[in-house]
Amino acid sequence: MGNETALKHIIDAVSTGSVRPTKLTETTIMLVVLGLIDVVMISNLLIMVIIGGYETFVSRLGLDGHPDQPEWLSHVNASVLKVKLAMAIIGISSIHLLKTFINAANYEPPAIIAQTCIHIVFLMSALAIAYCDQIMTKTAQASNDH
Repeated sequence: MGNETALKHIIDAVSTGSVRPTKLTETTIMLVVLGLIDVVMISNLLIMVIIGGYETFVSRLGLDGHPDQPEWLSHVNASVLKVKLAMAIIGISSIHLLKTFINAANYEPPAIIAQTCIHIVFLMSALAIAYCDQIMTKTAQASNDH
């Protein structure tokens, strides 16, 4: 089943703070898959920040009509970028929290509570950002109407 050294590194990375499993179980496989999903989501977040930040604050990329242009890039501004970043951070936090819940036996209860509280703070922050963006959009539309 592949390279045993690579498998050992993956299992070591997944089973933080616990006894290393000697065989692949459903839980170990699920934690490995969640770890890979986490890496992909973080990579997507970095790409979104780099491209969106450049498009918003430096210069337009001029991708109009190009088949590879991201849909959100045509109407990106600082507010849209903030909401998208908040949603991406919530997604990453959700994956971390799910990994913690699956592997809960290897965590202290205060650590689980702290991670849950941090996730709730991310959720509340995203709601506040979206609400502020909605207020600003309505205010801008109202001032343009008069």
